[in-house]
Amino acid sequence: MTKRDILVTGATGQQGGAVARALLSQGHRVKALTRSPDSKAARQLATAGAEIVVGDLADGASIERAARNADTMFLMGMMTEAGMEEETRQGILAADAAKAAGVGHLIYSSVADANKQTGIPHFESKYGVEQHIERLGIPYTISAPVAFMENFVAPWSVGALAQGTHAFPVPAKRALQLVALSDIGAFVAALAERREKVFGKRFDFAGDDLTGEEQAKILSQAIGRPIAYQEIPIAVARQQSEDAALMFEWFHRVGYDVDIAALRRDFPEVRWHSFADWAKAFDWSVLGQPAA
Repeated sequence: MTKRDILVTGATGQQGGAVARALLSQGHRVKALTRSPDSKAARQLATAGAEIVVGDLADGASIERAARNADTMFLMGMMTEAGMEEETRQGILAADAAKAAGVGHLIYSSVADANKQTGIPHFESKYGVEQHIERLGIPYTISAPVAFMENFVAPWSVGALAQGTHAFPVPAKRALQLVALSDIGAFVAALAERREKVFGKRFDFAGDDLTGEEQAKILSQAIGRPIAYQEIPIAVARQQSEDAALMFEWFHRVGYDVDIAALRRDFPEVRWHSFADWAKAFDWSVLGQPAA
């Protein structure tokens, strides 16, 4: 296997960090792009063998400098920080910088089904970057994961879980496809290694497909205490975010449709995690003790 020189954007975040760690574990040379080189996450990547490079997606010149001599670049946006319009602008700027730097393979992180006119704003913002990349005339691959398993232990979810409730704005019997962050990293590593075989292709991918009730049962077994599923009304979700509410409504009406069996067959090098695998391995001490 050819060892690659790979620039990873968003390297100190959840997804970018998973990608950087997976690439390092395969022996690739990783440049980890960050605005915060002194952060704990950056120091950990440096210890693992990554070269820490200072740059900002809003600054195309810094991306072009960082991308020089990299034969592959993993690009992801930060909608939560920048907002959707700015995420698209930064993604286009960074893709242009990759072309200017002569990067031989651009892997862009989008979201599953973003190319299917979902009407979900943060899906559409990523698809706008995809369309620009397709027109650039450079070798590219689109990496499009479904919802993250780690979302269930995010700050907005973990409080309810600690109280014994798995709360989500989707009906209890509606299945949702999920993927572990570690599998995203491993999948991107597989794309980088397959290189020419995946040029010009778009891959939606998932690790499991479960209803809310099934998720709660698995969480109960993994955590060692009863966890009940609770459907959050869409109206409540809409009070927090119209974008998120539209996504949850789409989950209910349509939902992701990855052929998981085919994916596992076609990418056997990824050690795909089921939701049960992920839950069993997770450190549930983060929940602390339930309230009396």
